[in-house]
This record gives sequence, C-alpha cells and structure tokens, in this order.
Amino acid sequence: MNDKYARITRDGLWNNNVVFAQMLALCPTLAVTSSATNGLGMGLATTAVLLLSNIIISSVRQFVSAEVRIPVYIVLIATLVTLVDMSLNAWAHELYKVLGLFIALIVVNCAILGRAEAFASKSNIPDSALDGLMMGLGFTASLTVIGGIREVFGSGTLFANAHLLLGPAFSFLETTIVPEYKGFLLMILPPGGFMVVGLLLAAKRVLDQRRAAREVVAATEAAAS
Repeated sequence: MNDKYARITRDGLWNNNVVFAQMLALCPTLAVTSSATNGLGMGLATTAVLLLSNIIISSVRQFVSAEVRIPVYIVLIATLVTLVDMSLNAWAHELYKVLGLFIALIVVNCAILGRAEAFASKSNIPDSALDGLMMGLGFTASLTVIGGIREVFGSGTLFANAHLLLGPAFSFLETTIVPEYKGFLLMILPPGGFMVVGLLLAAKRVLDQRRAAREVVAATEAAAS
C-alpha cells in the first residue's frame, strides 16, 4: 500500500509532471508565470480543481455509463472551475484580476480531464484524491519555479506583491534578491517563458538520464554479487 502511494506521489511531482513530463497546460504555464506569485496562485487554483474533480469522478464512476462519461466529466470540471473562479473573485480579487481569463480556461486544461479519464474513473477515492493532489502540487511547483526564475532575472525580486495577490499571510514570501535592480525585461516577456521552460525541460532530462544510469549500475552490481 505504501509503495502504491509512493509511486502516485513520485508520478505527480516528478515522473509524470504535468508540465515537464506530459507537456500539458503550457498555455497558462507560459502566460501567467511572469512572477512566482502568479505561478503559485494559478497552481493552487488548478490543484483545487484537480483534487475535487478526481474525488467526485471517482465517487460517481460506477453510476456513469461509458458512452456519456466525457460530457459528464466536463460538466463536473466546469462546475468546479466556476466555483473556484467565483471564490477567487470574492476572497482574492487582486489575484483574480491578474489571472483573469486563465482561471476559466482551467476547464480545458487537458491535465484535469486526462487524470479524470486515466486515473479517477478507474480508481478508488483515496487513490484518486492523492493523485489529484500530487498532480496539482507538481503543477504548482513547476509554475512557481518557472515564475521565480523569470521574476528574479526580470526584476530582481521573488514573490513580489504576495500580500496583495494571495493575502497577508503570504507576505513572508516577499523577497528582494537584488536591490535597485533594473531588470532584464526579456525574462518577463513571452520569449523569457519559452527560454526558461526549455532550459528546465533539458535539466529534467539530464537528471532523469543520470538517475537511470545509476539504477542500471546498481542493478548490474547487485546481479554480479
């Protein structure tokens, strides 16, 4: 049981990461990650939808026929996105204004429908909840790292205006990395997003190849002994 949960966790955070492994949700990834704060906010909103949609779809999977499952999943996901959208508008209005249309576009995020079809519709509620949570956290981490790199090089800050966009509780995240830094404008423009995502994709591939090589060496040594 623990091995199963560990595998689900690794898949969501790293092996099957939404951005760096599946190459999904690149539109919001590139559009909203001009700062770490924006990336964190978008990631948390998507995580909420992923978690709740997986739980609900796993709960009703035995009552939905195969012929109509996709429309049903889309309606459920759209309902959850609407609730998240209204909640952000009510309680995190500044973040809502920054993210704008991309909150509503969570409905067409292929990662959410993909997890519903590939995992939640075939698994029990605890497994589906963990899968949705880990996939969401992996997506959040990806957006936050991309936004953080772009923000540091683009403006010399990290999590700027977190107290305004996410709430006063997040003010401790605000950091000035380079005081009086004028910034490298390209990094917070769309080309900067493509550059950072490309470099991080290359870095992940290198790390995966090194890990695979170490596993082969370890297996060879174990077989020889």
